[in-house]
Amino acid sequence: MLSSSRVSCLLGLAGIASFLSVTAQAQQPVATVSFSCDFPGSNPSHYSLTVTSTRQASYTSDGKLNTAKDSDSDAPSGEGASGTVFMLSLATTTRIFDFAKAAHYFEGNIDSKKKNIASTGDKILIYRDGDKSNSAHYNYSLIPAVQDLTTLFQNLSSAVEFGRRLDYEYRYQKLALDEEMKRMEATTTLQEVGPDLAAAAPVLQKIADDPSVINPVRARAMRLLQHAGTKPK
Repeated sequence: MLSSSRVSCLLGLAGIASFLSVTAQAQQPVATVSFSCDFPGSNPSHYSLTVTSTRQASYTSDGKLNTAKDSDSDAPSGEGASGTVFMLSLATTTRIFDFAKAAHYFEGNIDSKKKNIASTGDKILIYRDGDKSNSAHYNYSLIPAVQDLTTLFQNLSSAVEFGRRLDYEYRYQKLALDEEMKRMEATTTLQEVGPDLAAAAPVLQKIADDPSVINPVRARAMRLLQHAGTKPK
């Protein structure tokens, strides 16, 4: 039979081993996949999105929020760089890293180099982890995984920009909310990234809860919350 001091020693060693294991895991670099697009003349003309293997996403863009032609509007222009941080769904995060793996983590050239393809913006994909740090520029790629990843990031950008516009319109142009949400409900973006509308969930909840907003708009907000996997409160 082990003495009490021996047992205490073994338990202490087990605790230290557990602590060191957790510490080692915590110190392991988090893998990231980043995408950016610069397309002058579009709105936004620049945006970038970085996703970590722990599902955290950060997004920045220079998208204009007030596109009204009425120069006498009291609403601010909504111009200037803006950023937001949110959590992606596990399914979408897994897809992003699976596509990056299938694209060999963007090693080498990924651009088609075809001269007869119209410019759709200067794009950059970046992969980083403890061992790799790769980046690749392209306009159009023939690699299926890069095509899929590009579409996914573009849809995520559309979803975040939707949330940004909703927040702006809720504060300054409530009459524009109905058309904004109708457009989102009618696009394939909603089907593609419905569970990743987390960036828009707070303002959707505000709209759904606000009795000063007309009922059809509140009902649309509740439906979109359900698409985002958030139960209306």
